[in-house]
Amino acid sequence: MQLNKNMKILITSLVVIVLVVAGGFLALQLFHPNTNAHMQEELTKSNQDSEKHGDEHGDEHGDEHGDEHGDEHGDELGDEHGDEESLVRLSKAEQQEFGVVLAKAEAGSLEQYIDLPGEIVLNADKVAHVVPRVSGIVRQVSKRQGDMVRKGDVMAIIDSRELADAKAEFLATRERNEIASLVFTREKLLWEKKVTSEQEYLDARQSQVEAQIALRSAEQKLHAIGFSENYLQTLPEQSDATYTRHEMTAPFNGSVIQKHISVGEALEGNSEAFVIADLDTVWVDLQIYQKDLIIIRKGQQVTIQVGHGIPDARGVIDFVGPILGEETRTALARVVLNNKEGVYRPGMFVTARVAVSKTPVSLAIAKTALQNHEGETTVFVETPEGFELRPVTVGRQNTVNIEILEGLKPGETYVSEGTFTLKAQLSKGAFGDGHNH
Repeated sequence: MQLNKNMKILITSLVVIVLVVAGGFLALQLFHPNTNAHMQEELTKSNQDSEKHGDEHGDEHGDEHGDEHGDEHGDELGDEHGDEESLVRLSKAEQQEFGVVLAKAEAGSLEQYIDLPGEIVLNADKVAHVVPRVSGIVRQVSKRQGDMVRKGDVMAIIDSRELADAKAEFLATRERNEIASLVFTREKLLWEKKVTSEQEYLDARQSQVEAQIALRSAEQKLHAIGFSENYLQTLPEQSDATYTRHEMTAPFNGSVIQKHISVGEALEGNSEAFVIADLDTVWVDLQIYQKDLIIIRKGQQVTIQVGHGIPDARGVIDFVGPILGEETRTALARVVLNNKEGVYRPGMFVTARVAVSKTPVSLAIAKTALQNHEGETTVFVETPEGFELRPVTVGRQNTVNIEILEGLKPGETYVSEGTFTLKAQLSKGAFGDGHNH
């Protein structure tokens, strides 16, 4: 019993001793100076190898590639950018889209202008007031205000008793004239044969002359109403119903601008039924101030500016009034303006720019072509490579054109409108935001 207890104590002691020896050996391996130095040496060696490899690779590829790429591409891009920094390339479609307009640089003249106020009015030589010429009752109205008419078109029909009386008088005097002519012929023959007296012959001759005078008077009345000679020749064959019918016709091609007639209305012979105007031409009446009278004369070129999207028009001064208005203290100048398209309407207020003097210059361009770039006055000139921004030296100018002294040659094509777009494209290319197309 005592023996078994001693054996258990011995075995337990041995196990403890083994565990203590193992733990000490492990601690010795971990904290021994030689082992730690060896591990540090291995780590240092590894770092040195990495640094050496990185330096060799960096020096070899970095210096070679960096120097070669930098020298080659840096110089190349720098030269290329320097050559193209003043060029803009646009296709024909892009030019049209951006409103780029080209013009030829050539010799010209600088005109000095003054501006005068004016108004578009009807051409008084192309206005007709249509009246019936006889009194009557309106039976039919064929044209309305705004209608286009051609010469001879029937505009209205009137029933007129006055007209019927005029036609009846004409027919009666015509018959009397024919009878008087026959009587005179017979009396002349008898007088020559000594059958009748000379007094009877003279009475017959007087009656014939009076009948001819009455016939001519009746004819002239109908002509004044508007009937032609051919119509009068056919009048005896017409029915009685047409004797009262009067057709009001258009005197020339034009537009009905006023209408003062209605069906059933009683009209006098001088009543204004229609007003027709030919608007293919209009007048521009200008007001000339007293201080400007000395420089305004007939034949001067005028640009008519209406605005509001209506295109400008060109004409010449056709008339300068000899007197000044009592109220306005201005004289009248008139321009006859072509208006085939009908865009210039009477009543519009306009500004007339009159060229009062001209100065010839060897080279002139539109002022809209100029742009200020880096403190220089420049224009865009068309070249085979694109639009080149070129500095110029300017001289005299007016409100439209400017003289070019240096930088542009006669015959070269320049951009007269749309230069802001080209300048914007040039700026985008300079900052690397675009490719100048």
